[in-house]
Amino acid sequence: MLLHPFSWIILSAMAALCLLQGVPVRSGDAGFSKAMDNVTVRQGESAILRCAVDSRVTRVAWLNRSTILYTGNDKWSIDPRVVLIANTKSSYSIEIQNVDIYDEGPYTCSVQTDNHPKTSRVHLIVQVPPRIVEISSNIAVNEGNNVSLSCIATGRPEPVVTWRYLSPKAHGFMSEDEYLEITGITREQSGLYECSAANDVSSPDVRRVKVTVNYPPYILDARNIGVPLGHQGILQCDALAVPAADFFWYKEDKRLSEPRKGMKVENRETYSRVTFFNVSEQDYGNYTCVAMNRLGHSNASVILFEILQPTSSPLLQEETTAALTPFKGSGVLQAFGLRTPALARLSGYTLYYNCKPPMPTHACTFFLSYD
Repeated sequence: MLLHPFSWIILSAMAALCLLQGVPVRSGDAGFSKAMDNVTVRQGESAILRCAVDSRVTRVAWLNRSTILYTGNDKWSIDPRVVLIANTKSSYSIEIQNVDIYDEGPYTCSVQTDNHPKTSRVHLIVQVPPRIVEISSNIAVNEGNNVSLSCIATGRPEPVVTWRYLSPKAHGFMSEDEYLEITGITREQSGLYECSAANDVSSPDVRRVKVTVNYPPYILDARNIGVPLGHQGILQCDALAVPAADFFWYKEDKRLSEPRKGMKVENRETYSRVTFFNVSEQDYGNYTCVAMNRLGHSNASVILFEILQPTSSPLLQEETTAALTPFKGSGVLQAFGLRTPALARLSGYTLYYNCKPPMPTHACTFFLSYD
């Protein structure tokens, strides 16, 4: 019985469908060279599907599932990406250009020999580089709150998602999951968090999230300072806070404000400085530095006190220590906090002292002379 010229294609399509459904094809395919089992390409690349044939083959076709792509030199597919690249006595090959995910699946090479259709199948695998499609936005939270970060990625094979804290003190990964949970976040955990999605198809896709931790001001340093009359004196107050603190200075209960002749207040993000260009008697006293933001405030007391210029009096040659001769009085108390040799005036005496940090009493050396 003679077959219609295209009947074998229909039979081949039915055979291909049987293969997909797990039904054996009784086509007597002994001696027919099968196409390759799998072809793996990356998304966007070209896939070449090859089918080996011989002189016994009279007709040949490529099918995608039950859809005919090519028969001989005739193109049936309307997809311009599918092209015939070889139709010889030994090879029948097609190319699928700019491969995408929907191209993945089984392809069948169908041939006719002696009026018997034979088929061989190849499976096209499309690999997709990892891509982060959704990630948490930059976030600002108050210290002590809980933080939840998410990072959703796609790719084939499915990418592995990890979270890492970008800090010199951080070691390894914080989470090997799409989600990162931080309970009771601290100011030390403020900074950049990096999400990485990897599947070995290409370089990992990496995105970062900035986490800002807000906390009230904390004054780091505020030192007492001794300055001779008529010299320049500087009071400084260092503080950390997020958001940055606003600084205010008070003398007793009165706030310092500019413009004021002979004085300058300089505020920066982490410190405030008051400069007295020509210290007068009225400038000496107790000052309060206040650092404030919307979460709270902190204050520290700073004393600007008078010191005298050292002299070359021979009375200074005789020295004693505070441990042997304890002195009492406001002048001695003001000595604590000094970093350089200086002197303070006591009633009836001039006390010369040199204190080295740290500042316990026994670490100071004193020289005493009568007025």
